[in-house]
Formats: sequence, C-alpha cells, structure tokens
Amino acid sequence: MASEKVTAIVEALKELSVLDLADLKTAIEEEFGVSAAAVAVAAPTEGGAAAAEEVKTDFDVVLASVGQQKIQVVKAVKEATGLGLKESKELVDSAPATIKEAVPQAEAEELKAKIEAAGATVELK
Repeated sequence: MASEKVTAIVEALKELSVLDLADLKTAIEEEFGVSAAAVAVAAPTEGGAAAAEEVKTDFDVVLASVGQQKIQVVKAVKEATGLGLKESKELVDSAPATIKEAVPQAEAEELKAKIEAAGATVELK
C-alpha cells in the first residue's frame, strides 16, 4: 500500500489537465536531471534466436525407407495413420514420405518405434 504522501500526490495528479502534466514532466526532468524517454529493449542476438529454434515441440514423422518387410510396414502405417489399406500402401510405396506432420514429441517417438519395429527406417524432422 502507498503512503499517505504518495496517495495525496496521485490524487493531485488526477486533477491536472494534460497540458499541466506535460509541464510537470518537463519540470521534473529539469529539476532532477532525468529523462522520461522510453527505454530501448535489446533485440536477441543470433545465438539466442538459434537456441530458441532448436527447441522443437512438434515433429514430422517421415518414412525414410521401407526395408525388407513391406507388408508389416504397410500394416503399421495403416494402424498409425488411420488410412485405408490402399492409401497406406501408396504412402509406403512413395517413401521417403511424411507419415504425420506437427506431432508432439512423445507421440512422434511412439510412432517411430512402432514403424521401425515393423522393419522401416523413420526420421523425425
């Protein structure tokens, strides 16, 4: 809570016009040798921006290669994406292909593990 002096000053300021407030600002600047200029905020350095970009929360799950067990990979992709059998086969045939986009990290890791268990190579981007 503000002291009585501060409260009295605030109440007095409420009653001043805009021109009076501008004069008050000028008088305070002259009396105390201060400036009411806006403070400039430093922009982040390139290193800071790069560090911010490195922390990713969403990943794209990309099927890099199918491997030897294509049928198992098609089944895993079908289960993971909810696509039909034909669409899943086309997706697997078009490898490298993105299976899912903007997936949270935990879900992306789980999806990667399932598809790699079927014999494919998966990348997270």
